[in-house]
Amino acid sequence: EDLWGFNEEIVARAAAAGVRRIVSIGSDLEDSARNVALASEFPGVLAAVGVHPTSVHEVDEDTYLDALRFLAAEPKVVAIGEIGLDFYHPPQDGSPVEVWRTRQERFFRAQLELAESMGLPAVIHQRECAAEVDAVLRDYDGRVRVVLHCFNGGAAAVRDVTHRGRWVSFTGIATFPKATEVHEAVVAAPEGRFMLETDAPYLAPVPYRGKRCEPAHVRHTAERVADLRGCSLQAISAATERTATEFFRMSEIYKSIS
Repeated sequence: EDLWGFNEEIVARAAAAGVRRIVSIGSDLEDSARNVALASEFPGVLAAVGVHPTSVHEVDEDTYLDALRFLAAEPKVVAIGEIGLDFYHPPQDGSPVEVWRTRQERFFRAQLELAESMGLPAVIHQRECAAEVDAVLRDYDGRVRVVLHCFNGGAAAVRDVTHRGRWVSFTGIATFPKATEVHEAVVAAPEGRFMLETDAPYLAPVPYRGKRCEPAHVRHTAERVADLRGCSLQAISAATERTATEFFRMSEIYKSIS
């Protein structure tokens, strides 16, 4: 069973909430392989494969890229991710902090190179290291499409990120009453450059805050984003679905497997 018990009931609840497509994100090789299997089982599910920065100690550095490349060649894989840097969590292997961070960056760059070579976008994780992630991404702007997932910067940050040709994605944090910076970013984000996500099983939106999150809950985030931007739920749903479809090239994927 995967991290959050993905099953037919979850897919059905998502569909009932108006969610037509689910991108299941990878965090390590085992998780990524499971995503590929889920995408094969459920028509509306697509997969991303990648090694999360807090998992870099768990894989063989000499062979993991070959394993990812093999998985990424599967027809319903739409992205490499989630990949990036995480300076919030301490080293998971007991190594010195600088050694740990250097290893993370090496994996980050290698997976961005993989994304470029396969023509896939990348889903980016950054925590307590926005400047360091930005420095790496500057080397790949125009080469790899990237979305900064779980974006929690403010208005100035979202304008800077999108000006550089990147995308952002908002989670249930947008529904939290005290998340004023994220609220400002939601308002400032240009249409066509932002998407919505759950980060399931984490960050469930109000009114499910503190509980296990699932794809159906993205509707509550969409409702709050629509309220913040002064538009209808239908408008936000259509705009973000269009953005996600184009970013992940979903139409091309489904056409290729039909």
